[in-house]
Amino acid sequence: MTTQSGKPVESVWDYPRPPAVVSCELTVQIHFGGVEIASSTQSLRVLETSHPPTFYLPIESFVPGVLQPVTGTTACEFKGVAHYFDVCQDGQRAQRAAWHYPQPTAGFEPLAGHVAVMPGAMDACFVDGERVTAQDGDFYGGWITSEVVGPFKGAPGTWGW
Repeated sequence: MTTQSGKPVESVWDYPRPPAVVSCELTVQIHFGGVEIASSTQSLRVLETSHPPTFYLPIESFVPGVLQPVTGTTACEFKGVAHYFDVCQDGQRAQRAAWHYPQPTAGFEPLAGHVAVMPGAMDACFVDGERVTAQDGDFYGGWITSEVVGPFKGAPGTWGW
């Protein structure tokens, strides 16, 4: 199956578990506080069963100063210990809306030096010019585009999938 633009459709149920880290050369843009705060053609996608892809951009893709480190961590059974950032721009602050893995576990080393954001906490996120829809819920950071189909984990009642 393909989208209207001719791109192949990906089912999140075909994604692996444990997740895969895949290079992405599409233009990925993040807007917050009324401006573009990050853009890259060298992002990584983390693909995991039942989740839309999470995009990780090289940290140097972000406008200096927009990522403010905060205390507290969480642990992912696959990727390791996540550290968080508030995203700040022009007096606006999205608390703990970005994260990274400074020392990812074996198999996820490419994530070092990359940052993901919660697309629902940003003004807008784009992949190759298409505005993404955020994965439901406040825990996962998946980016839904027209070429990704679910059902997706994250909405109420899906926690135990």
